[in-house]
Amino acid sequence: MSEFKTTEMLQEEAAKIWAGIEGKTLTPKDRTAIPQQEMPSQEPTVRAHNMSEVALTQARVEAERCIQCGGAPCKKGCPVAVPIPEFIKHIQQGDFKGAVDTIKNTNLLPAICGRVCPQEKQCQSFCTVGKMLKSPEKAVAIGRLERYVADWERANNKITVPTPAPETGKRVAVIGSGPAGLTVAADIRRAGHSVTVFEAFQKTGGVMVYGIPEFRLPKAIVAKEVENLKKMGVEFKTSFLVGRTATLEQLLDSEGFDAAFIGTGAGLPKFLGIEGENLIGVFSANEYLTRSNLMKAYDREHADTPLFEAKRVAVFGGGNVAMDGARTALRLGAEKVYCVYRRTRAEMPARVEEVAHAIEEGVDFHFLENPTKFIGDEKGRLTGVELLNYELGEPDASGRRKPVAIPGTEHVLEIDAAVVALGNESNPLMSQTTEGLNVTKRGNIIVDENQKTSIPRVWAGGDIVLGAATVILAMGEGRRAAASMNEYLAGK
Repeated sequence: MSEFKTTEMLQEEAAKIWAGIEGKTLTPKDRTAIPQQEMPSQEPTVRAHNMSEVALTQARVEAERCIQCGGAPCKKGCPVAVPIPEFIKHIQQGDFKGAVDTIKNTNLLPAICGRVCPQEKQCQSFCTVGKMLKSPEKAVAIGRLERYVADWERANNKITVPTPAPETGKRVAVIGSGPAGLTVAADIRRAGHSVTVFEAFQKTGGVMVYGIPEFRLPKAIVAKEVENLKKMGVEFKTSFLVGRTATLEQLLDSEGFDAAFIGTGAGLPKFLGIEGENLIGVFSANEYLTRSNLMKAYDREHADTPLFEAKRVAVFGGGNVAMDGARTALRLGAEKVYCVYRRTRAEMPARVEEVAHAIEEGVDFHFLENPTKFIGDEKGRLTGVELLNYELGEPDASGRRKPVAIPGTEHVLEIDAAVVALGNESNPLMSQTTEGLNVTKRGNIIVDENQKTSIPRVWAGGDIVLGAATVILAMGEGRRAAASMNEYLAGK
């Protein structure tokens, strides 16, 4: 682990670099010689016990690392095709407003994407600087720059709301207010159509509110983006469960909507299917994180949400949700948190940054292990988990080496809470209440290349189509759906 540097230390280092390059004409070689800027953060032992956000940035120096290469390979790695070199050029010129406006031509949620998108697997993996240095992790920190200018715009009250086209009289229903739904709402409203967003929860934002913790994505940022959509004229109806409050057919035929988009996400948790999973103290990651994020169980003085007190917590899984669960457990008072994953760190699908933060904060990783059963006491309370050791075999369909159990290696880990973070499947409510809606065996809605479903006038996108994916991939599907919907509405 590298030595922890305070915000002041990092800013001082950046100031020295800036003093040496400001106003100079830099060659590509000069730019690649500029060291990548670390993200300032709270000291790990401090941040592990509060919900404050972790990272900040030094933008001007980092932007100068971009060589403005031809072809914009970084843009090819972005699901919504943000014009990355152009927005970074604005930062190099000190024009932060120009930078964020450039981003918003294709992405209305830069403050969110800059925080939670897996840039190292998308835009940054194509970065020429990283390839020149033969080190992908030293690519230009595109996500941090996106986040910086979005935060700058909000902090300086420079937010401008897009002006919709003249009213068309067409009405669109958007089901779900997650990243796909909000993206569709924005693009449809820009075209002058009336948009109503139906959200099952009492708060808008979808997985960005109930799934992603406060310390990784402050909820005030999501609320601000929703407020901007309201200023554009988008209407939101919360506590409205389509399929129960009203069916999709009723919205289209009785309520008079001309088209609909389904963006309900993947909210049905997967479980391990082992003995003892019904013991008191075993949670799905959905419930565990929703209690903390949406219902603020961590705020004991002001929230009435019951909080399960646990001192030794085990989280099962290796993705971003598992990292969120493990880091949340620390902030909810756990003295010891384990992350159990049946492969090695190299195979973990979680973001590199999130794994590093978890390790810094004290999460104890148990690689090449997997649970075989939960153990409880006479009152039905969880007291431990039996684990089995694994080794890696040949690659499976995902391209990762398949974990193979080692018989006879069973051992017990004492815990009083468990969080199962193995991903989610699609809630079957929409398919069960919508005749003619084609879905896969896993319940994902089947769409064509334009996100059209099997039902006329209905499109879908995001996790309800992809399965549990990322915010930016959901937004990409939302943009594609909105373009198709706008084309349909223009010709209707």
